[in-house]
Amino acid sequence: MEKLEREIRESKFSELMNKHFAASSIPKSIHCLSLRLTDEYSSNAHARKQLPSPEFLPLLSDNSYHHFVLSTDNILAASVVVTSTIQSSLKPDNIVFHIITDKKTYAGMHSWFALNPVSPAIVEVKGVHQFDWLTRENVPVLEAVENHNTIRNYYHGNHIAGTNLSDTTPRRFASKLQARSPKYISLLNHLRIYIPELFPNLDKVVFLDDDVVIQRDLSPLWEIDLKGKVNGAVETCKGEDEWVMSKHFKNYFNFSHPLIAKNLDPDECAWAYGMNIFDLRAWRKANIRETYHSWLKENLKSNLTMWKLGTLPPALIAFKGHVHPIDPSWHMLGLGYQNKTNIESLKKAAVIHYNGQAKPWLEIGFEHLRPFWTKYVNYSNDFIRNCHILDSV
Repeated sequence: MEKLEREIRESKFSELMNKHFAASSIPKSIHCLSLRLTDEYSSNAHARKQLPSPEFLPLLSDNSYHHFVLSTDNILAASVVVTSTIQSSLKPDNIVFHIITDKKTYAGMHSWFALNPVSPAIVEVKGVHQFDWLTRENVPVLEAVENHNTIRNYYHGNHIAGTNLSDTTPRRFASKLQARSPKYISLLNHLRIYIPELFPNLDKVVFLDDDVVIQRDLSPLWEIDLKGKVNGAVETCKGEDEWVMSKHFKNYFNFSHPLIAKNLDPDECAWAYGMNIFDLRAWRKANIRETYHSWLKENLKSNLTMWKLGTLPPALIAFKGHVHPIDPSWHMLGLGYQNKTNIESLKKAAVIHYNGQAKPWLEIGFEHLRPFWTKYVNYSNDFIRNCHILDSV
């Protein structure tokens, strides 16, 4: 009996490892899409046309429009975010999307939106290499993060080494694996902390992650009184789903570290990244970026003993005192790890978020939750068909 239990347990851990590797790799079909669109950029003048057209350039800094910021290297995911936002909007002609991608994806991302216009909305595509402000002098900590040996080993090394499987539960192990996703050390993932500098002429933006779907008009977000705060966000410490909505600072930080214990409250409520309304005027008056950088440096010095998981922990510290809670119906989380998501609540949510490993574009995505995402994929598009996106999801 004991041997059988051990085998079942080992099988569960093995399954979790396989899911982790599946979540960290790029599906062949999505890689194909990026390659074909990059090739199209080289050979087709239409794929290289200016985005947006010259006559619309002034709108990129016009604060009477609703500006959305999306940072991603996933063309398919970006297309779903943009399409779902526009289709759900009551005023699509008032939408401006600012899509930031990396240098290797830029040509493919530009091609997609040049060949698939989303009129009447406006779309701008920029590579990180096209922002003058993003110099090594302005983001020295992130360069250190990407090149730090301990960090590279942590995110790219042996994920079982040092883990006593007999002392942990599958759920805790899954959480640790998720924390070791290589995306957490990419510049694209940290770019959100530089939005005020990257868009110096904008007053207010909605920031979206690339694994969200918009199901309702988001215009009312701009009418929310943030009461002088910087970040309008959904709190994640209270709600019906006790697994997804039970996050406090103690879930993210190591409170046995003296600096953490001295400066933070373990019971303070956490909040969610992925759908945030940012008041950039208030942000520019605060020292959020400096606080973020200084805590990143401290964590590096301590060999990642203060926290392990990505961009949220330093943001929880940096935005401390600058967060205005918004209604939970604006942003429903957990679709990438909560198999028992309440479908009725999901249908009512303005934004649904596939945070977690089970992304809807991966085979490991939950079958019953995937249609809420795939309904915004244009399967009649030649690039989508030729890369067999339909077959893979």
